[in-house]
Amino acid sequence: MMKTFNLKTLAFAAALPAALIGTPALANEPAAKGASSMTAAAQAPITEAEVRAAQQAWGNALVAIATEYDTKGFAAAKQLAEQVVDSAYGYQMGPVLFKPTLAAAPQTFRTEREGAIAYFVGGNPRFKGDSGFAIKGWRSFEIDNAAILLKGNTAISMGNVTVIDAKGNRTTVDKTWGYSRGNDGKLRIVLHHSSLPYQAN
Repeated sequence: MMKTFNLKTLAFAAALPAALIGTPALANEPAAKGASSMTAAAQAPITEAEVRAAQQAWGNALVAIATEYDTKGFAAAKQLAEQVVDSAYGYQMGPVLFKPTLAAAPQTFRTEREGAIAYFVGGNPRFKGDSGFAIKGWRSFEIDNAAILLKGNTAISMGNVTVIDAKGNRTTVDKTWGYSRGNDGKLRIVLHHSSLPYQAN
């Protein structure tokens, strides 16, 4: 059963890493851009409905990139992936804590935009191990949240994401997303951790 918590009511909220529950460094864009304080839109509390909508948008975007690749080729898929990363992730706000499912050292963590795009579509000589997760023929997805934590203009979700390809093959991963609201009022992913479920020997 999925649970939603408002961290204002939880005693352990203060013990959570500051980067995950919203600090000026994450929730506000740099002062160099002329923002002396967060806008009213940026300060608005994130709701459970917004988190679910953002998750659905991510899944739809993954399917769209895969379909674009299959119908129009690599260049079109890469262009779409760039648009998705720019709209869904918070790289314009600073480093994103992005750990993809299939990424090996020394490029396990994709804190910069280029690494995220490379993971989704491949084709980048700087990331030779990336074959393009988003261009594997995905046609649908399922999201099963274990819990969603809400804290002002930030939120965290954890659960399973299952992606299904054109042949009906299913791949399930353990997924954690962290969201922060940008100065434009839109949710941005600032934490994305994905791993394959543990299997005992």
